[in-house]
Parts: sequence; C-alpha cells; structure tokens
Amino acid sequence: MMTIISLLLISLSAHVNVGIVNGKEAKPHSRPYMVSLQINGHHNCCGFLISDQFVLTAAHCQKKLSFNRNEILTAVVGAHDLKNKNEGSVRIRVKSYHQHPDYSSDTRLNDIMLLRLEKKVKLSQNVEPISLMKNKKDIKSGTACSVAGWGKLQPKGSASDRLMEANVAIMKSTQCKNKWKGSEKYSVSKMMCVFGRGGSCKGDSGGPLVCGKTAVGVTSFGDVNVCNSPEHPNVYTKISVYLKWIHKIIIKK
Repeated sequence: MMTIISLLLISLSAHVNVGIVNGKEAKPHSRPYMVSLQINGHHNCCGFLISDQFVLTAAHCQKKLSFNRNEILTAVVGAHDLKNKNEGSVRIRVKSYHQHPDYSSDTRLNDIMLLRLEKKVKLSQNVEPISLMKNKKDIKSGTACSVAGWGKLQPKGSASDRLMEANVAIMKSTQCKNKWKGSEKYSVSKMMCVFGRGGSCKGDSGGPLVCGKTAVGVTSFGDVNVCNSPEHPNVYTKISVYLKWIHKIIIKK
C-alpha cells in the first residue's frame, strides 16, 4: 500500500497561487454547486453555492475580484465549459461581499468569504447547493476527497475552459504543519492539507474541498512557485470552524 510520502512524490510540478493540475475533465454538470467568479466575462476565482443566493469562496479572492464602475462582477452558475454559450449557464451579478472580519492577507488565516447574489438562482439538475460539513472533528487522515476548478493546467499555461477535477486525500495535521514549518502560515485548528497526484492551482482559489457529498474546505493557498507541491502541500480553510459566522450572514440577508 502506498504511503503518503510515496503519493506525494509522484505529484507532478506546476505554478500555484493557492485548473487543476494532473487531473481530468469532470463529467459535465456533475458538480452543480460549482461557480465561476468572473470580471467582465473572464474567470478569476472559483466559488460554490451553499444556498440559492449565497456563494462561498476564499477571502483573498476579494482583491482579485475588486472592481470599479467599468467592471462587472458576475457569478456563473450551471457551467461546465465556460466558452459554451449554449449549455444553459446563468450569469448573476454579485450584490455584496462578506469577507471574514478576521481575515489576514499575510497569514491567510480566516481565508473565507460569502458573496450574496443579486437575485436567487433557479435550482435545477445543473444548479444545486452543496451541503457543508457540520462536525468540527478533524476528518480522518487518508480520507478520499476531491477538488475541482477552472484554473491553470500547467505552470505557465492558460486556465481551463472546462471544469477539471482531481482526487486527493486528507493529510495528517501534524505532517502538514511540519511541511509548512517556519512559514508560520499553517493553523492546525483552522486549516487542513491534502495530498494526491493532482491538485489545485492558480485560478482554483475559493473552490471547495469535497469529501463524499459535503464541502469541508475552501481552497486557500499552496507553494508560491509549484502547483500541488509535495514540499508545501495545498492548504484549505476548514469550513466547520466558521458555521456560526456563515449562518449569521445568511440569516441577515
């Protein structure tokens, strides 16, 4: 049986800010919760529907998505191929940002944000919210999960027009902390790492880490030079830590 280290070492390198590197194209509309956050029609970050009017994403995406009067920020729902105008995807303007008040751009702590859409989305087979993890206990290391997005496929390549996905597994918190030792970025209580042959890359920020049919994390950061790096594995914000904050924002809508 392959060890965690063995699986990490077969990961191929590519450029990360943390679509998906070393993954595969997702079955069209198999992830109806996925959202492409765009400025003037160009993909900038990922997000995911958690209700008919709210999208969950990463707080650091606010800088990427900040816009002036001449720019239009939209959430594209029900999409697979972002260039296919005939697949039935819907563009909805973002009405307001709700970045976590304790977000730190230096450490990426509390890297989570809610976006309220201008109007409710019409739910269908291709547009459906995903449930959130409600158990605050850490997910067992080795648990099979997945990530998806429209980010870069290669270090210096272009982003993917079609939704890509990759299978990953949860890494032990102690191992992840050791991998990020010295950076002072990793928080055992608020973050988690994954490993696998494929993983998130630039443009996948804000997308969900999904275990089973539940979103457990938000794509936050990784090695600044290498996508899906074995030395500095991709890090995700633990959703369960922020459930009270999420519900408070949604109730106030």
